Amino acid sequence: MHLTDELVERARPQALCERRELAGPPLRRFREEVAHAESMLRPVAQTASLRGEVADLLGRLIRVDTTNPPGAETPAAELLRGYLEANGVACELYARVPERASLVARIPGRGDGPTLLLLGHTDVVLADPAEWSVPPFSGELRDDMVWGRGALDMKGQVAASAVAVASLAREGFEPAGDVVFAATADEEVGNGFGLSWLCEDHPDAVRCDFAVNEGGGAFYICSTAEKMSAPFRIRVHGRSGHASMPAIADNALVKAARLIERLVEFRPEPQVQQEVDAFLRAVLGEVPSPASIVDRARSVHQDVADIVAPLLAPTFSPTMITASQQRNVIPAICDVVVDCRLLPGQHPQAVEPMIRAVLGGDVEYELDFLEAQGGTRSALDTPLWDAVESFVETSEPGARAVPICTAGFTDSHWLREAFGTTAYGFFPARAMAPDLAAALIHSADERVPVADLELGVEWLRHAARTVAG
Repeated sequence: MHLTDELVERARPQALCERRELAGPPLRRFREEVAHAESMLRPVAQTASLRGEVADLLGRLIRVDTTNPPGAETPAAELLRGYLEANGVACELYARVPERASLVARIPGRGDGPTLLLLGHTDVVLADPAEWSVPPFSGELRDDMVWGRGALDMKGQVAASAVAVASLAREGFEPAGDVVFAATADEEVGNGFGLSWLCEDHPDAVRCDFAVNEGGGAFYICSTAEKMSAPFRIRVHGRSGHASMPAIADNALVKAARLIERLVEFRPEPQVQQEVDAFLRAVLGEVPSPASIVDRARSVHQDVADIVAPLLAPTFSPTMITASQQRNVIPAICDVVVDCRLLPGQHPQAVEPMIRAVLGGDVEYELDFLEAQGGTRSALDTPLWDAVESFVETSEPGARAVPICTAGFTDSHWLREAFGTTAYGFFPARAMAPDLAAALIHSADERVPVADLELGVEWLRHAARTVAG
């Protein structure tokens, strides 16, 4: 069962929706998984527990290299389809181009309840084997942890979602509303091959009332909002000349350095939005003055300060610079790309005057925003939040679920914008320290404790039964 070129519309990179058998040549990176199909599809009676089942599935997913770019997520989607169909779950593959498939699986509801989507992405970021102590795509089980690129971001949650759905199906679960699992392509780069494309071209496949996505991190933190990604480019103008005679030129790179320093040193006025307010009340018992929040948070733990600091104001991080293409030519133009993250509700048009004031008027430049995505939030007075709270209270008596805004952004914003979905990022973890987990994401030796995978499966099963059941 493979995707074929014939099913791709020729007018533009566009849709295919695969339901069952599609003829075509085998995909190279899926061959190893086919060889293990029999053991992958063993019935639950032969599996020690859901804990072992999710660890096994995650290891197999990691061994499918879905580094993005280029992505090539179709083998991962086919692996998940084989596992889920063997457990009686109906699946469809959707792909804008054959090699970039997303999977959508569904336990149909009776029609009188809300639809819950368990959302994950199968693409991962680059991994340099030289930096790792194990091969990054080995999926090795060591010290009761599954190692490999994507273990935390986010094939671990993908595997847990698949096992939650499969186990519910095996039990004959018949929810009031649909329970949908989507394992999508292209979250890490976002070039229009994943959830954004599904929302636009196949909205009924992922339309939902509630969604559980990546995010949260620490056991009690649930991401209910996210900042907007609004990168901009500063183009600095000068005058070229021979590098051996710098006095006769006007070096745009040197001038850009002054603007970079001003941005880095700038500290916007802090403000407290609703997610930070709730977080501070839970952690500190009060909301201090905005100017003292970071210091007060640091008195509890450095991790708390690290969480709160970027949520009090926009952030500006210069990350890319382009100037002369030859060593001996002084550049007349220097481009600086700045990663800009805005608070929910803020927009580029509103912050541009502030940025220009920081840059000053003594250097000639142009400023252009490159995109603006995210910056959405979901309400807390919802059945999904009730499910989060009840799970935390049951799993760890005395603990509390706390909302937070995500400093980055995820695919949740596509659902909020397209359908008004209540989307939270919550995948509880308590076996690994939050600071270690944060340090391992997109880094070497990424790994996830099997105990946290098991906890994640329990949460997702709870969410399905509580929200859609």
